[in-house]
Amino acid sequence: MNDNAARFAVEMRGVRKAFNGVPVLAGVDFALRHGETHALVGENGAGKSTLMKILQGVYQLESGDIRIDGKTVRLRSTQDARAAGIGMVFQEFSLIPTLSVARNIFLNREPRDRFGLLRDRESVRRTRELFADMGVDLDPNAMLGSVGTAYWQLTEIAKALAQKARVLIMDEPTASLAKTEADALFALLERLKARGISVIYISHRMNEIYRIADRVTVLRDGRNVITATCGELTAAELVEHIVGRRLDGALVWRPRKIDHAAAPLLEVRNLTAGPRVRDVTFTLAPGEIVGLAGLMGSGRTELARCLFGIDRATKGDVFLRGQRVKLTSPRAAISAGLALIPEDRRAQGLVLEHSVRDNLLLPLLPRLNRGPLIDDRKGRKIAGDLIQDLQVRLNSSTSPVKLLSGGNQQKVVIAKWLATKPAVLIMDEPTAGVDIGTKTDIIAMIRQAADEGLGVIVISSELPELLAISDRVLILRDGTVERILPREDISSEETLQAAVQGVDQP
Repeated sequence: MNDNAARFAVEMRGVRKAFNGVPVLAGVDFALRHGETHALVGENGAGKSTLMKILQGVYQLESGDIRIDGKTVRLRSTQDARAAGIGMVFQEFSLIPTLSVARNIFLNREPRDRFGLLRDRESVRRTRELFADMGVDLDPNAMLGSVGTAYWQLTEIAKALAQKARVLIMDEPTASLAKTEADALFALLERLKARGISVIYISHRMNEIYRIADRVTVLRDGRNVITATCGELTAAELVEHIVGRRLDGALVWRPRKIDHAAAPLLEVRNLTAGPRVRDVTFTLAPGEIVGLAGLMGSGRTELARCLFGIDRATKGDVFLRGQRVKLTSPRAAISAGLALIPEDRRAQGLVLEHSVRDNLLLPLLPRLNRGPLIDDRKGRKIAGDLIQDLQVRLNSSTSPVKLLSGGNQQKVVIAKWLATKPAVLIMDEPTAGVDIGTKTDIIAMIRQAADEGLGVIVISSELPELLAISDRVLILRDGTVERILPREDISSEETLQAAVQGVDQP
């Protein structure tokens, strides 16, 4: 084995790929050492996913070469990639909740006897061995749907390791994990590294990259920008490489004057809906940004669903501008002046097969009616203005929205609801899975909307984000508001984290 082979588990050199004649990767180089965690970062649309799909065998490169342990390979399919020791841990789980953990791990590769019958006991035995090696305590016989999200992530990793993966590609693995669950995942990655397993870690979260990555590679517009050890770059320098410009003060809190003596824009009294929303009371002033913080299961999303009329309240009242409103359905909520940016933009916020323009105009159709017809000219102008105002990057407004990057899809969701001119905008994880540049744009949108008098409720697991934009933070626990903290009373991220965890700091 030559020195190069000894150093690199994976080496991709001069990789090029285009779609419909549009270059997506323009001669990209990427190298992963044995037992290394290598962060791959860049804005949405930078080429990260395309590069990794080539390594998975989903796409074929047009030029360049790939070496695994020093040997040149052609990965023509996902089966080729698995045979080469490449495993993918998906952000969107590829698991079946009605099957046991063991059956999920060995799905389509189940141990069988000589008659072709399933050997469930063998699956369970091998799963126990995998979890023992991983240092994970999980019953292989448990139904996957009965365990927490963190265990789904661990099951995905075990599934890849069961296929003898020596390289794990992890795409935003903490997107749906609480802090304690993410900590456990990071500890597992350290144990896997010690066994010589290499990890390619895709994330937009700077704190995670600096916590677990040995090196980082930045892509921008399908090209290499820099590869360096994390110790060679400050977080500010890394962000500047990612976006190609300085982002001064994007996540810095800017005190805003909110008149809490005036009549509230929104008032929620003793709202109850199911087990996750219990006796919730709070107010929202005109132009105020209220952050909702809490652990997973605290009721943050359920409160948003109730306020938007998706889940029916069984008790309590909601007042908008002093008038009691009945939020019996999303249609009723929209008519009252509320809008919701859902947590899952692809499943709940967009019609993926429809065009960008159609998605933007969907909630505005009543304004475009000309008798039985739709005013296409007016619709084209509205959509064009929204695309320009929110700087949505796209080739054509008539292209399917599914072709946009995640960050630009999120901008489309936000744009269409801002265009309805709501009084209150509820945003559930508005920057989840978007790059730092898009995150900055979205934070600017939130601030501008509030400055124009809109009331904004933001749910976020990213505490630095909540601290940057909130005027007050509501701490939810077990479905009820435990504390309401003015932003000026929160001295640090650690202070807010302690409040979320229910720990009093000295």
